[in-house]
Amino acid sequence: MFRNLIRSRDLIGQLFKRDLFSIYKQSFFGIFWIVISPLIGIISWVFMNYTGILNPGDVGVPYPVYILLGTSLWGLFMSFYAASSGSLSSSGSLIVQVNFPHEALVAQQLAQTVTSLIANMVTLCIVLAIFGISPSWKALFFPLAILPLFLLGSGMGMVVAVLVVVVHDVSKIVTSALGLLMFLTPVIYAPKFQNDILQAIISWNPLTYLIGGARDIVLHGRISHPFEYICATLLSIAVFLLSWRFFFLSEQKVAEKF
Repeated sequence: MFRNLIRSRDLIGQLFKRDLFSIYKQSFFGIFWIVISPLIGIISWVFMNYTGILNPGDVGVPYPVYILLGTSLWGLFMSFYAASSGSLSSSGSLIVQVNFPHEALVAQQLAQTVTSLIANMVTLCIVLAIFGISPSWKALFFPLAILPLFLLGSGMGMVVAVLVVVVHDVSKIVTSALGLLMFLTPVIYAPKFQNDILQAIISWNPLTYLIGGARDIVLHGRISHPFEYICATLLSIAVFLLSWRFFFLSEQKVAEKF
């Protein structure tokens, strides 16, 4: 058992160094793209807001700050999902050649996501300083607040990682559905609508509270809907545990497909 743990740790380290730096090796800005990308991503939303095309409602803070936090949290959730869902298909030859716990591939992919998260937090601190917003000391709990996003995203990804080996279309279908789900989650707008149907969809969407709760911790030092946030967190834990079990039981069958 200990040999497997040591071998998995060494494998994660080698893959992490290889993949992270190879992405930016031939880029002019290099690893600084981790900081530049989230800033570029919010320009279109801010532009539409300033021109009146997009009316996000009363968000309570400067819109660039709101949109940066919202899109960063959504991007983090999608990164957790993408890291888990692509962990097996991107390392098929390695699975066949080397005997190791396949959970190591998920951990390696998630380690890269954490690196991007740290860079995004640096960018966020700069933007908050520009707009003169001083987060509460309770913002120190932000890493704990995003933990349910990790559990839900990586849990969904592990299921897709197994299914995509058998049916390749599963990844495209789920990714497209998540793209639609972003617009049903208050990422770029305030979670209040006059349309009852749309309001009901947003109210039953667990990501409404997971993203909103993490954002509230930074901006207001509290969670606006604590009961709903706890329920969404419990759901995330259940999804992760069931998915992890499914992933573990499917290891051998997955290896036979490569």
